[in-house]
Amino acid sequence: MAYDLEEQEQLATLKAWWKQYGNLTTWLVIAVLLAFSGWSGWNYYQRSQSMKSALLYEEVVKAIESKDNAKVERGAADIKDKFSGTPYAQMAALAAAKSAFDAKDLKATKAHLNWVINNGRSEEFKAIAKVRLAGVLLDEKAYDEGLKLLAGEFPDQFAALVADRRGDLLVAQNKLAEARTAYKTALDKTEIKNPARQLIQLKLDALGGAEAAAA
Repeated sequence: MAYDLEEQEQLATLKAWWKQYGNLTTWLVIAVLLAFSGWSGWNYYQRSQSMKSALLYEEVVKAIESKDNAKVERGAADIKDKFSGTPYAQMAALAAAKSAFDAKDLKATKAHLNWVINNGRSEEFKAIAKVRLAGVLLDEKAYDEGLKLLAGEFPDQFAALVADRRGDLLVAQNKLAEARTAYKTALDKTEIKNPARQLIQLKLDALGGAEAAAA
């Protein structure tokens, strides 16, 4: 095919550019393709991990429903070991903690809750674990330890729950004025339609009665 003069000049310019930059351009294209391939592969890996951990979590739930605590422990350990970075690992640990508590195995209960606190990636799941562990510590009369656990920052939606648990721990220490403040905070942070308000109000009323009697 014949080229006119302008086309020949353009072709010559292109050849000169390619000679100077063609190798670099090729490597840039390859790098982009490799990066895209790696990104796609990572997404596939993430989806695969999520699916596998979801199946294991389902087995943990079934074991809880059948009250097979030994199987719950095995399943939770498996999912925490293999899929610790997924939300299902935290969910499994919380579920296993409840199962262990119902089975009166407080050592296992605390171990699962502490795992979520120390390894969880969700601040919400960690908050749940802290509040539940503080409840276990309340039962064990480890009041200072429970209060220390609740002293840090929590997501806003847990303000009422944390304050209510703090009130319980303070009452157990006979620190009634501080407990009253905690319950008032819990009441203020609880929505009007939330049934939990009634229980918090009962606790607060009980402290009011104690205060009047002491006076």
